[in-house]
Amino acid sequence: MSEDSGKKLTMVTCSAPVNIAVIKYWGKRDEELILPINSSLSVTLHQDQLKTTTTVACSRSFQEDRIWLNGKEEDITQPRLQSCLREIRRLARKRRSDGEADVDTAGLSHKVHICSVNNFPTAAGLASSAAGYACLVYTLSRVMGVEGELSVVSRQGSGSACRSMYGGFVQWIMGQQGDGKDSLAQQVEPETHWPELRVLVLVVSAERKPVGSTSGMQTSVETSSLLKHRADSVVPARMKEMIEAVHKRDFTAFAELTMKDSNQFHATCLDTYPPIFYLNDVSRRVINLVHRYNRHYRETKVAYTFDAGPNAVIYTLQQNVEEFVQVVKHLFPPETNGGQFLKGLPVAPTTLSEELKQAIGMEPMVKGISYIISTKVHRHTHIHTYTHAYIHTYIHTYIHTYIHTYIHTYIHTYTHTHTHTHTHTHRQHPPGPLPVSCASLRVGVVEGFGERA
Repeated sequence: MSEDSGKKLTMVTCSAPVNIAVIKYWGKRDEELILPINSSLSVTLHQDQLKTTTTVACSRSFQEDRIWLNGKEEDITQPRLQSCLREIRRLARKRRSDGEADVDTAGLSHKVHICSVNNFPTAAGLASSAAGYACLVYTLSRVMGVEGELSVVSRQGSGSACRSMYGGFVQWIMGQQGDGKDSLAQQVEPETHWPELRVLVLVVSAERKPVGSTSGMQTSVETSSLLKHRADSVVPARMKEMIEAVHKRDFTAFAELTMKDSNQFHATCLDTYPPIFYLNDVSRRVINLVHRYNRHYRETKVAYTFDAGPNAVIYTLQQNVEEFVQVVKHLFPPETNGGQFLKGLPVAPTTLSEELKQAIGMEPMVKGISYIISTKVHRHTHIHTYTHAYIHTYIHTYIHTYIHTYIHTYIHTYTHTHTHTHTHTHRQHPPGPLPVSCASLRVGVVEGFGERA
């Protein structure tokens, strides 16, 4: 092999969406394989507002696998990371042994460098681990030429990550087999199925939650009799009802099932010993607000759900967004952030009637909500393409001290050999982390790999 070929760098950057469950996953029957005690169903959100971006580089010159998380290098030997790496490499070797012509055989023995970054608060119950592992597995699969069912692999990193492999409305089928091969994600409806559905994320706190999802659900499985009843007797019927509601675009049924399941999930957390408290006073005020708002109109126009954290996710239809956002602004007025209180999809201002204000009848709480993310249902993981000029701009802007070594060693090889199947347009943003320079970039990235509902 020539010196140039030895320095060849294969690099792929992908992004993966956040998913928010409406029928929750909480509890595993197998900790190692991450097999759930019940099926679950989620909605995949738009990547313009909520996503993880991961870059994986593979090179003969790399001496070991490395990963950068939260602005610092982390332990690559973490068991769930190793499970994903090991399984992707196994599948790549299998493709090679099966005679697949497009597998890069040399790359199978090379080490990888991994960096991730997300565009939303980490570790506060906003699905960072789901998007993180889905993105990791998908990007690794592109680097190593692995195709086919990947949700089973991403599940081994974080259970709910399997649902982020698909867009639209997605169910995670719990499966029955001991090896977990039938525990996988399946799309119920695509993102185009219900275009009127909108999502508002009310960010109550961006702080790290006091009890992680992984440890929390393990304690619940060990101590909560309500959790066992929920998995055995409640969720199977709810899954059928929710799938039917999605198929029919029946918002009333969808909304009521969503709220009931969120309430029961948090009831199992209270039934855990010692109890787990993910909701706070602001969370409970949001719950109260939603019910008063619906009661005023004598129909279910808005629904809430909470994962393992205090942040509320609101589902509603397009025609209700403007008024409900104004209600939130009225009851949780921002103190200093003004226009930054609402992020994501634009929402036109409106005026609330005095009748509605009186019906809600709640005193405003300044700074109760940090900001709102306005978004909608969207698609699955996808690959990013960057031009030669774009990469050079990124380098000159962000890693000036690394320019000469990086360009002469990697960049020309990368831009001539690196191909993608999907083009994504970026506006005034760097193209995500470049693994060879992670140490100098100190990129802020996704939550250390855990789980959520």
